[in-house]
Amino acid sequence: MSRRFAATAPRSEQLLFLTDDQLRNGIELMFFAYRGFTADPDRLLEDYGYGRAHHRALHFVNRRPGVTVNALLDILGVTKQSLNRVLRQLVEDDLIESRIGQVDRRQRNLYLTENGKTLERTLSESQRTRMRKAYMEAGPEAVHGFRTVLEQMIDPEMRPRVLSLMEEERE
Repeated sequence: MSRRFAATAPRSEQLLFLTDDQLRNGIELMFFAYRGFTADPDRLLEDYGYGRAHHRALHFVNRRPGVTVNALLDILGVTKQSLNRVLRQLVEDDLIESRIGQVDRRQRNLYLTENGKTLERTLSESQRTRMRKAYMEAGPEAVHGFRTVLEQMIDPEMRPRVLSLMEEERE
């Protein structure tokens, strides 16, 4: 069998009988795809002295304006110390603002400033462009399959919560 999936095997067989070599190739493709996906934002982040943690914080605060620090901790799965270091830098650099909660004054709600929105948009634009091009080249069936694979790669105990968060964003 070639290093690629056997094109002549029925689709169900291709999915059920993957060789170790095919799985290793998939893993390598994930590594190379991730490297390409993060390359442009990484170059921009470097100019600011930021890393990927900063980008993730900007992304999720943008997607969920008013998110609490605790909710962001949960989403990112990082330590409080790690997130505080990143948030402190983003607040000091006028990219994120922290507001006292309306309902619970102990909470801190996070919002992107105009500068933060601009930087987040710039960081994400190359990723959206890359994703859009790949999706268009692959076609709707492949896009659906890719989403299914990604969903199945999420830790099972996290999957319902992650998919629920994504569903909320679409509403």
